[in-house]
Amino acid sequence: MYLCFLFLFSGDHFFLRKNYIHIILYPISLIYGLVTAFRNWLFDIELLKSTGFNIPTITVGNLSVGGAGKTPHTEFILSALQEEYKMAVLSRGYKRNTKGFRLANEKSDNRIIGDESFQIFQKFPAVTVAVDEKRVHGVQKLLELVPDLQVIVLDDAFQHRRIRSGFSILVTDFSNLYCNDRMLPYGRLREWKSSSKRANCIIVSKCPTDLKPIAMRLVETELKPETNQSLFFSSYVYDELIPVFPQSNHQSWTYSKLKESNSGVLLVAGIVSPQPIMDYLKKFTDNTESLFFPDHHAFNLKDFNLISKKFDSLAALEKILLVTEKDAARLILNPLFPESLKPLTFALPIKVKILNNQDDSFIQKIKNYVAENSRNR
Repeated sequence: MYLCFLFLFSGDHFFLRKNYIHIILYPISLIYGLVTAFRNWLFDIELLKSTGFNIPTITVGNLSVGGAGKTPHTEFILSALQEEYKMAVLSRGYKRNTKGFRLANEKSDNRIIGDESFQIFQKFPAVTVAVDEKRVHGVQKLLELVPDLQVIVLDDAFQHRRIRSGFSILVTDFSNLYCNDRMLPYGRLREWKSSSKRANCIIVSKCPTDLKPIAMRLVETELKPETNQSLFFSSYVYDELIPVFPQSNHQSWTYSKLKESNSGVLLVAGIVSPQPIMDYLKKFTDNTESLFFPDHHAFNLKDFNLISKKFDSLAALEKILLVTEKDAARLILNPLFPESLKPLTFALPIKVKILNNQDDSFIQKIKNYVAENSRNR
């Protein structure tokens, strides 16, 4: 028996070990899927109740765990609507150290409201930002505290069926479409692919900017959207670098400057898919290094010592430390972050672009929904 165990799990028989793990995980994923499907069925037949509100509510979510690009698309919607409507964003505040309802204010940080919520709070001062793991209670509190709200965006709430969203947007990664994925823990899906039918709109995110029409048609064939569902394709556009610690910064950096001087860049990222950022940076400089951490990583002193050592070893006369906006939200108030690196630390802003010049078409669908469902105040 012992020899069989060694045979299965030795490095020379990794493929057997992998298959053995799959044999274990696959039945678990079936059980998980059945439980999820049963729960959805209870909502469908209204044995479990969903609560609707007399205010336009827009849900941005996905079927898989993390990495689809929900928050950049939420920001895209906020950017387009914030000048016309008084808006709020409600999320659960993933990885925060608090519980219950929290309304963002000048004393908030990522530990209180979570990384993405703090990022949105910093970027959109005119938008009310709140967190609550119980979305129905969160909306109730928002309407109580901000009675003149006109639109609420629910970030990462596709699975939260206790709240009845008016307009649901489902985001799926171009490189990992939900139709090609499997249920947790065998795959990354949180519920069956058929749940996509609840969405009003499907967005295929992180597409190549030069994605051809024939490739779009192939994706559409795979996803098989319903006739009443709109399908859009989006990609990321990277804005110019911004200082994470502006009070400590003494230089401005642009992509042109990186290219002209072939300066050194250390990319530090704690997100699901950092490699596209590295690929983008290589267009401007050959002198790039990276340190990747798990998604929502809580940086500590050991991490900062590693970052400092890696940065110091980067062979370049001029160099910068580059982080994502989500990582910047975790670093900006961290008292352990090295003072020497603050003047050289920049964030890489990401914006969403809807391909085929359909930005206006996408936003107009949302505006039409808001206009048709706005309440008289």
